Amino acid sequence: MTTIHTLLPEEGVFKNANFPQFKRINGTLPITSLMYDASTQQTAYWRFVARDYVSGNFTLTIYWYADTASSASVIWEAQLAAITANVDSQNVETKSLDTLNFVQDTHLGTTGQRVHKTTLTLSNMNSLGDGDLCWLSVARDADGTNGTDDMSGDAAVLLIEVSYD
Repeated sequence: MTTIHTLLPEEGVFKNANFPQFKRINGTLPITSLMYDASTQQTAYWRFVARDYVSGNFTLTIYWYADTASSASVIWEAQLAAITANVDSQNVETKSLDTLNFVQDTHLGTTGQRVHKTTLTLSNMNSLGDGDLCWLSVARDADGTNGTDDMSGDAAVLLIEVSYD
C-alpha cells in the first residue's frame, strides 16, 4: 500500500532568511503558493511522521508553475532529516539534513502560469525507520549548484506529495 503525505504551502516553515514568499491569489480559484526566486536560494521545510514506512526511496511530486516565464528550466532540491523518538540521542535542534537530491524540470512553453508536475526521487533517507519524525526541505537551485536553473522569475509551488510503499 502506498502512503502519501500532502504538503501544502500554508504548512511550510521557514528560517529567518532566504525563504520563499507565501502568496495568496484570489483569482477565479483561490490559489496559495510558495514563490521561489530565480536568483536567491530559498528553502521551505515541512514536518511529518513516516507512518507505515518499510524501506526504499521517497517520491516527491512537486506541482508548480512559473509566475511570469514561459520557457527554460528550473531545478528542485530536497533533503530529509529523520529522528526516531525514544531511540535517537541526537539533539533535535542541531540535527542535520541528509545529502540533497535534485531534479531538473523544463517549462512546457507557450503559456505562463501553466501547472507543471515533476517527480524527484529522494534516495538519501537519513537512516529513516517506520514512525520516524521527519523534516523535509525543498529549495530551488537558484545558485546553479546542481545544473542550469535558467527560468526567469518566480517558480510557484502549489503542492508537494511525498509517497512511499
